[in-house]
Amino acid sequence: REKCTSTGATIKQGIILVNHWCHRIILFIAQISLVIMLVTVFMNVVLRYCFNSGITWAEEVPRLLVTLFTFLACAIGCRDHMHISVGLVYNRFKEGSKARKFLDVLSDIAVLLCGIALLYYGIMYIVRLRPGTLPMTGWPTWLQYIPAPIAGFLMTFDQLLFLFGIVDPKDLLYSEEEVDYAKIVKENEAEATGGAK
Repeated sequence: REKCTSTGATIKQGIILVNHWCHRIILFIAQISLVIMLVTVFMNVVLRYCFNSGITWAEEVPRLLVTLFTFLACAIGCRDHMHISVGLVYNRFKEGSKARKFLDVLSDIAVLLCGIALLYYGIMYIVRLRPGTLPMTGWPTWLQYIPAPIAGFLMTFDQLLFLFGIVDPKDLLYSEEEVDYAKIVKENEAEATGGAK
């Protein structure tokens, strides 16, 4: 029984390590794409306005990089639960309550479904556009849509890890734990009223 538990813990640590490395690679790709996009656009603006010439592919490549960066940023945001959420109902329940846990699971399922849709429809779109080429670079048309299934895969992978309890939602890679300012204000008010007595 102990050997089985240690093997399970080793597999879990291995999956977490793979998850962290996938996200390091994705973050690096997103950073590089952003830098290349900014340099390309800057160079093209300087060439156009100062030298009255330009780079022919300078509109197409940044568009591809924006798409890449946007979808990777989406996957990065979902990894640390940084997506937009409304806490109106969620905050009415006590911390650690079953209702909050249910809403957390519901949120993870919703993101999982979005990830599966991005993965599936992204692949279908790529397959449909495979024969075409982009006008300026001559690159395959499907290249501009490949970030969607990549982000979909990452979102699906992350949400499955959260739902199965392999990765703790507090295991943050890109952000710090969110501060609940309403709770801090209530605690300060309680201390002030307790100290005044």
